[in-house]
Amino acid sequence: MVDLPFEFPSAQADFLFFPVGKNNPERAKRVEGLRHSLINMPFTKEQKKKILDGLKEKIAKQKAMIFVAIEGLKVKDAFTLRKKLKAVDARLAIAKKTLAQIALKEQGIDLDFKNLPGEAGIIFGFKDETSAAKVAHEFSKTNPALKLLAGFVENKLATAEEIAVLAQIPDRQTLLSQFTSCLAGPIRGLETVLQGNTRNLLLVLSSIKK
Repeated sequence: MVDLPFEFPSAQADFLFFPVGKNNPERAKRVEGLRHSLINMPFTKEQKKKILDGLKEKIAKQKAMIFVAIEGLKVKDAFTLRKKLKAVDARLAIAKKTLAQIALKEQGIDLDFKNLPGEAGIIFGFKDETSAAKVAHEFSKTNPALKLLAGFVENKLATAEEIAVLAQIPDRQTLLSQFTSCLAGPIRGLETVLQGNTRNLLLVLSSIKK
């Protein structure tokens, strides 16, 4: 699979996903049509195996999966989404629904992927359980072409609503920072008290000495 906004099994698709620019709507329209054709093109047995192996490898490594609808998602928006996902060690993969269904089933995930609406994709989060959900949820707010459909987190299927809730949870680094701040507060307070008591004790001892 080549390194594109969406993952496809054919390097021939590479030229289709360069930014087309706002001033070239006709080319953008052609690119969208060709992208759709690539998703639905017939594959050889060897190509199918390669796609399946790639999907199964990602499923085995993921810490979270977000299932999304991408019907109508523009190429330039796909590039933006890809960059945001890559920044949090996540990827969006597109494959034929039948192949994705097989890959999920072979990994023990009981999701009816074939009946998800429209063009469906899988966002794989490799960093943690929340980062991919955050990016997808935030992106969908300003790009309605991307819709959250379902998810798979901590070996459990999740609804779109649950993924939206998951997206609100701070990531691990933020939680650690908050926890550290909580611990530091009482410690700073104790330090101030001890310093105050020490000063008072020194004043008392100084008075006694006089």
